[in-house]
Amino acid sequence: MTFKSDVQISQEANMLPIGEIAKRIELAEDEYEVYGRYKAKIDCKILKTKKSKYDNPKLILTTAITPTPAGEGKSTTTIGLGQALNKIGKECIIALREPSLGPCFGVKGGATGGGYAQVVPMEDINLHFTGDFHAISAANNLLAAALDNHIKQGNNLNIDSTKIVFKRVVDMNDRALRECVIGLGGKANGVPREEGFMITVASEVMAILCLAEDLFDLKEKLGNIIVAYNYRGEAVTAKDLKVHGAMAALLKDAINPNLVQTLENTAAIIHGGPFANIAHGCNSIIATRVAMHLSEYVVTEAGFGADLGAEKFFDIKCRKAGLTPDCVVLVATVRALKMHGGVDKKELKTPNSEALIKGAENLEKHIENMKKFGAPLVVAINRFPDDTEEEIEVLKTICKKFGVRMALSEVWANGGEGGVELANKVLEAISSEENKFKLLYDDTLTLKEKINKIALEIYGASSVNFSDKANKELDNISKMGFGNLPICMAKTQNSISDNAKILGRPAPFEMSVKEVKLSAGAGFVVVLTGSIMTMPGLPKYPAAESIDIDENGNIIGLF
Repeated sequence: MTFKSDVQISQEANMLPIGEIAKRIELAEDEYEVYGRYKAKIDCKILKTKKSKYDNPKLILTTAITPTPAGEGKSTTTIGLGQALNKIGKECIIALREPSLGPCFGVKGGATGGGYAQVVPMEDINLHFTGDFHAISAANNLLAAALDNHIKQGNNLNIDSTKIVFKRVVDMNDRALRECVIGLGGKANGVPREEGFMITVASEVMAILCLAEDLFDLKEKLGNIIVAYNYRGEAVTAKDLKVHGAMAALLKDAINPNLVQTLENTAAIIHGGPFANIAHGCNSIIATRVAMHLSEYVVTEAGFGADLGAEKFFDIKCRKAGLTPDCVVLVATVRALKMHGGVDKKELKTPNSEALIKGAENLEKHIENMKKFGAPLVVAINRFPDDTEEEIEVLKTICKKFGVRMALSEVWANGGEGGVELANKVLEAISSEENKFKLLYDDTLTLKEKINKIALEIYGASSVNFSDKANKELDNISKMGFGNLPICMAKTQNSISDNAKILGRPAPFEMSVKEVKLSAGAGFVVVLTGSIMTMPGLPKYPAAESIDIDENGNIIGLF
């Protein structure tokens, strides 16, 4: 059997004009701005000027097991679940992150779902969209340019050029820019120094946009970004450089969330896209609140596996926004779990219950972790055509052992209809289970205590080894008065441990913290472990080689 590609399906979609989608969710014409026929920006001021439609809207988080090359389908499940809820008569809006050009042209491809559970227009969303990421890059690089210009023009703030901690960004995987030297070519070109680029989604400006309450709060947070330290060891901020207002001006449109639709014309709000390593990996607080303002149910997602995205959704986003998730959907596939059990990617279609049972230890750990937070939990098995009934039964037995609801999801093949079982299980969990949601740790714990709690309880580490550099940075951050901030663990997404090669459920291990960075504007402390990088590189055969455009302007090869 031959299947249509995602881009083929999306190009055949029966999209409605975006004004029709806005009308369905009861937006007035002056509450959104149209960007072409199928995209719009919602004025975030409606959070203050428009009454919420429902008194107690329900927030559903979709997360997943540890990612593998076999695929888990988290975004596909999120979109399909949203379509399914609407299909069974519930008002639902989907809230997602925006895709980054780096992964799109690299290995991962796009991030708009798949099969018959997609958001559209798929090509636009994956390529530039409404320009939010470009605005974030521009704001970030304005600050970087102002910093170097200040040093060149006399350095009144006495900035120590060896202690600059703010980097330029570009929304592309470009390993050649990880380490570089700028200011070469003579005095007119500035002061030579070492520099490095990050990908835009790793920028603190991105994290701030996604954690801001409104435009004024955005400007205040931008002003608190620490760019460097002076010769006395004191922090120098964007506010000190007097450019935070200009940065906010560049982001005046980007702060408004984007409205699109699914293949079944369900409203989808897509906004922001911070890395799930260096930042919290969730769409913006504003987008989530706008969706909850306009609908009875909101389905959102968090990046990578539950050990990264879900933990940060709870301990950073929910903590800062005062959100309480009403249900968590944990996505798994037979294929991915067999890979966690040691099966080669080429052999995943071959039935192998023994490997599945071994790999399912990864699912078990994520179930245990999600139960620590107390919200009702449903496991969604994203079914592939070659999954056997015996393999499905293995996963049903595991979920029964943990007392967790499980549903098969076939949204890739059947759209919303394929997610009805999952939608009903989610509604059942919300209505019949007591929501005992809680955060993993209190603000009052020390930074080290917070790090240890995440490492030992969520990752399963036996201990944490802090480098001398990390110890010094933690002490300094606490002395500066930021010891109450939440922790953002920068760890490999390919393992629950800090070693990307360890699949399944790692045995107790010693976790290594090599470096700690303060994101004072965003309001969290980044803890770097293992060999984490903030600027990815392209693979030997990047996805960009398969992407093309024909004489009629149709994009092909995008996935």
